[in-house]
Amino acid sequence: MANVSVYNMEGKEVGTIELNDAVFGVEINEHLVHMAVVQRLANKRQGTQKAKTRAEVSGGGRKPWRQKGTGHARQGSTRAPQWKGGGTVFAPVPRDYSFKMNKKEKRAALRSALTSKVQDTKLIVVDELKFDEIKTRNFVNVMNNLKVNKGLVVLAENDKNVVMSARNVAAVDTAIVNNINVYDVMKANTLVLTRDAVAKIEEVYA
Repeated sequence: MANVSVYNMEGKEVGTIELNDAVFGVEINEHLVHMAVVQRLANKRQGTQKAKTRAEVSGGGRKPWRQKGTGHARQGSTRAPQWKGGGTVFAPVPRDYSFKMNKKEKRAALRSALTSKVQDTKLIVVDELKFDEIKTRNFVNVMNNLKVNKGLVVLAENDKNVVMSARNVAAVDTAIVNNINVYDVMKANTLVLTRDAVAKIEEVYA
């Protein structure tokens, strides 16, 4: 099992924690990680783009000139794609880009993502993250103490003071253990977990 230092909100080391190899020490499956990221991005697409084909553009029913003898190339409609105001070739139509992954695949992908953060030493464990009030400055000070520029802070449970304090910090996102996904984990330069979040992740994903 990997031993990781535990820090307090002042950025000082206060101990160590052993991470469960079943979650933080698995063999990384790059294919599943890639598939999970692609799925996340695909599911976010609206798929509402639309352009008209030559069959849908109004007009163009009459042949613009006779077939032969004019010196022009033969044309059948003024709404063909090569004409100004004509239809679009292979026009995009509304569609659903989302696809599904098996639950086992999702869990394996997340374990691989967490393991990669441990191997790259981009995982920080905080003893606790508690604020008495909603104040962005307090959250920024903690991130500066931990030397986190762009990261994802994962909490065991929803803490309104922490989440609201982090809301205006552009480079840092927050998430609850039940809502973390591979895309957010891989996008973050540093993954910050509270001690309680580590325990809950190991309980859910081991």
